[in-house]
This record gives sequence, structure tokens and C-alpha cells, in this order.
Amino acid sequence: MIGLLIQTQRLTLVEQVAAQIQGKIETNEWQIGMRIPPEPELMEQLQVSRNTLREAIRALTYAGLLKTRQGDGTYVCSSSVLGAVIEKVIQHTDRLESLEVRYALEREAAALAAFRRSEEDLEAIRSCLEQCRQAASEQDVRAYAHWDVEFHKMVIAAAHNQLMSNLYNHISEAMHTTILEAAESEHAEVYLESHERLYQALVHQDRQQAEDAVRSYIDKARASSSEKNLTIN
Repeated sequence: MIGLLIQTQRLTLVEQVAAQIQGKIETNEWQIGMRIPPEPELMEQLQVSRNTLREAIRALTYAGLLKTRQGDGTYVCSSSVLGAVIEKVIQHTDRLESLEVRYALEREAAALAAFRRSEEDLEAIRSCLEQCRQAASEQDVRAYAHWDVEFHKMVIAAAHNQLMSNLYNHISEAMHTTILEAAESEHAEVYLESHERLYQALVHQDRQQAEDAVRSYIDKARASSSEKNLTIN
């Protein structure tokens, strides 16, 4: 009986370690793009053997939360299993289709936020917009891409629809690379004007202007994808 108990504990140890690591990711202690601590440090933190740690990391890599780069380390690439699945789907989806999904979600979120936003929501959105401006002025494309994603997340959050927020957060993670590529290939100012219009529309609770602002920056993104002859109706 004792032997069976010990065996069961050993069988679940990898799962326990994987759950602890996943918890660090889901709580943003380890953020997307971050290289996780080296093996010796993690072994000491989690009080586990090298083999157990490697099996846990292998399981999370297979699930899509981590990615190991030969000779460089292991990096966080998604905050949840659902996000990893969505990322894999988006990677094999035409960018135009991805933009259409973004437009559908962000337009509805903007419309809802125009009526539901609080003063705290507006402050969070304004803060992200300021960070975008600063990153653009410093030509820091990675910082701009980060704050661009955060800006849209805050707009979504202002709609006060938890399911919409959860879904969008996973999609935005998967599209971060696409947003970074756009920031590297274009002037950020192209999008800042539309973002400013969206913020002002939310301040004045103007639903139509909010929807128009979303259409504006999505159309710009479409144009950058060499789909200049297409517009969203």
C-alpha cells in the first residue's frame, strides 16, 4: 500500500511541477517572450530533480506554453493552453481573415465601451496611449507593439464583458508577432491618429465615432497587407 502511494506520488510529481510553472505564466509572473530561469535555479525553487523538471517543461512545451531554443534557453510563448491553440490556428490563417476577426471583436467592444466605460477605464486607456506615443517618438518598435496590444486590451476591458475580454486576450497574444511586424515596417503615427480618435470617442460616449475609429485602423492594417482594394463593409 505504501509502495503504491509512493508510486502514485511519483507519477503525479511532473504534473504538480508543470502546474506550478503554468501558474507562474498565468499570473504573469513569467510574461510572454520572457526566458524562464535556468535549470539549477528552477530545481532549487521547486525542490525537484533535473529529470522531473525537464519532463514538466517538455509537457508545457508540447502544450504550447513554452518554446525551447537550442543553445539559448526556454521562453514563454503563451499564457494558457487555449491561447497556444489559438496561436497555432492563427499562424495558419490568412492575415486578412485575422483582421476581419479583430474588426468584428474590436468594433463591438468599442460600441459597448462607449456606453459602459468608467473613469478608471478611460485613465487606463489614456495611459496606454501615452506609452504608445512615447515609444513611437523613440522609435522603439517593440515597446510600441507591446503598448499597442495593451491599448486594445484596455478598450476591450472597458466593454465590461468578461468572455469577450478572455477571448480577445488570447487572440491578441497570438497576433503579437503580426503587430510587431507591422510596427517595424510602418510609421507608428499611422495608427496613433486612429487610436486617439477612438479614445476621444469613448470619452464623449460617441458609439458611431468609436466604430469609425476601429474601421480606420483596421483598414490601414489591411492596406499594409497589400489588400488595398478591399474595405470592410
